Amino acid sequence: MSEPTTNHNLIEYLLTTSKPQENQTIQEIIAFMDEMPGGFLIYRADESEEIIHANKALLRIFQCDTIEEFLEFTGKSFRGIVHPEDLEAVEQSIQEQIAHSRHDLDYVEYRIIRKDQEIRWIEDYGHYLHIDSVGNIFYVFIIDATEKKNRHLSEKERLLEEKKQKEQKLKSLIEEYDKERKLINQEHLRRLEVIEGLSVNYDSILYADLDADRILPYRLSDRTELQFGKKFQPRQLSWYVKDYVNTWVHPEDRELILKVCDPAYIRKKLATSKTYYTNYRVISNGELQYLQFRIVNVGNQEHISQVVMGYRKVDEEVRREMEQKQLFEEALNTANLAINAKNTFLSNMSHDMRTPLNAIFGYTTLARNHINDSQAVSDYLRKIDIASRQLLELIEKVLEISWSESNDTRITETECNLSDIIQDIHENLLPQAEEKNITFSVDSSGMTHCDIFGDQDKLRQLLTNLASNAITYTENDGTVEITAEELEKFPNNFAVYQFVVKDTGIGIGKDFLKHIYEPFEREKNTTFSGIHGSGLGLTIVKSIVDMMGGTIQIDSVPGKGSTFTVILRLRLQTHPLSSANHTEDAFSSLLNKKILLVDDNMANLEIETEILQGMGFIVETAINGQAAVERIELASPEDFDLILMDIQMPVMHGWEAARAIRKLSHPVLSHIPIIALSADAFDSDKQMSRESGMDAHLTKPIDIPLILETIAKILQSRKNST
Repeated sequence: MSEPTTNHNLIEYLLTTSKPQENQTIQEIIAFMDEMPGGFLIYRADESEEIIHANKALLRIFQCDTIEEFLEFTGKSFRGIVHPEDLEAVEQSIQEQIAHSRHDLDYVEYRIIRKDQEIRWIEDYGHYLHIDSVGNIFYVFIIDATEKKNRHLSEKERLLEEKKQKEQKLKSLIEEYDKERKLINQEHLRRLEVIEGLSVNYDSILYADLDADRILPYRLSDRTELQFGKKFQPRQLSWYVKDYVNTWVHPEDRELILKVCDPAYIRKKLATSKTYYTNYRVISNGELQYLQFRIVNVGNQEHISQVVMGYRKVDEEVRREMEQKQLFEEALNTANLAINAKNTFLSNMSHDMRTPLNAIFGYTTLARNHINDSQAVSDYLRKIDIASRQLLELIEKVLEISWSESNDTRITETECNLSDIIQDIHENLLPQAEEKNITFSVDSSGMTHCDIFGDQDKLRQLLTNLASNAITYTENDGTVEITAEELEKFPNNFAVYQFVVKDTGIGIGKDFLKHIYEPFEREKNTTFSGIHGSGLGLTIVKSIVDMMGGTIQIDSVPGKGSTFTVILRLRLQTHPLSSANHTEDAFSSLLNKKILLVDDNMANLEIETEILQGMGFIVETAINGQAAVERIELASPEDFDLILMDIQMPVMHGWEAARAIRKLSHPVLSHIPIIALSADAFDSDKQMSRESGMDAHLTKPIDIPLILETIAKILQSRKNST
């Protein structure tokens, strides 16, 4: 076949004109092609398939901004346009169409990969052309047909799915026909299937025809047997319903069952659902039972007439629902009681916190007004101190109960002496008792083994709370006694101890005893009783006793006093150490000891420095953990005897600083005693301090006797170890 020589003057003119960029006509032709809505491409019909021209619409299809970018992306070849998987089929299709007819446009669909890597579908309308001065070329009109292709594919999938569904439906109809053909009685089989499905749980099964007002039994219970007899004979539906209701149904539920068994009601309910049920009560042999009545449509959905009725007992389900409802109600009541208790507590706390705060502000004002009267100022400062301690006690007890509720508490066993603990408590609380002329005594003569392993902080807290409560609620000239007795010793180095705190105070009412250990509870608030207290002390006591695996008992008579008895099982020391000697001689050795005090709060630094210097210490300060580490790194061993370290600080916190100091290469400086002095007071905080290499953890505000005792113990221990 000869090459087509059709006169394509426009394309020939475009391709053969020299310096087309200077030819206005050529530029107008190019501008015209760029404005075409679809892509336009000219490429050589030879082995290279070199791209000669592409309009702007084609560049947009490929997400290219310039012809240079397009040519680089496609490799200047038509092969670079077509998706690699489609190229062979596209070229073959084009050649076959040209061979068939070179005068018609050839059409082919294929995929392209745009520059953004998105795959698009293309419709290609091309024509083969021979121009003597140019050679064999293709000019092609290209349209992005992705959306069209997707619609076509979706339509194809839809048609295939419809075809599949029709085939499946036809198959189902054939199978259903085969089943029906094999059944002798379709009606009978359907009923049997329904009955079989219901028979597992239902003790009575009946078939009813609403149009015929007829009911036939398939399974009978001791209740429905009365209406049908043992011959399973059919009955009139309306008669059966009335007789059953009047015979068995609880009077309060009869109207309900008559309503749900009415044919009009049945049709209305089954028009929107295949089945429905109703729970009701019956009386059998004088006993109340819960039943469920269910109706299922087994006939034509368009005209409801044939139904199956089933009856089953639901006593367990209903009772379980009732029990669950009761549990929910009890939980709600408990939650409401807790909310009310907390609201009451917060109301009391607001009063109890404002009372000492008012005293602090008031006496501070009076002290300023009488600044030149030293005796008056001293009295005001004493009263400010009392109010501050009341406020601190309140805050600590709120925190303690919060710790116990958050499970952030643990029992830590260390060597301690029960006699020393009881004597310490007596010494600490004796001033409080003397203010009210209360006879406050302790008796630990009943203990054989005083040296034990135990959590001395919690033991001290337990007995202190009980004794402090006793003193607080005992009137002037009364008595408070602490008695410690060893009840029994076991072969495995354990012993049972009994601690009794007895007072002649106001006592506790019998009705309130069952609430005595509940948090946020007080028999009388501060306003009515005139006695300051948070109502949390005994809650904390009970929590500690439970954690230590002990028991606590209370005997109280209003107006005569109370007796608290705590029994604990504690491990004995096999080689007990002598108790610490807390004498003035022990503290005299602390004179001129050098302390590095670390705290980021300038007010705390000023106060603590003044206190420590007043006790004879030489104090140097650092404002954060990083500054403390740097100071110790530059220090000589004799520069410091001890570090008092705050925990929460910027730049570097206390725990991180302690770990850094313990890693120093100098053997003396890396072992310098470090005591945490922080407002962080949880057990987990104390544990973290020990794990960070600190020797002890004390809480703010600063307790002078305790800090002296702790420093003396640590320095003496270090001295003995060397």
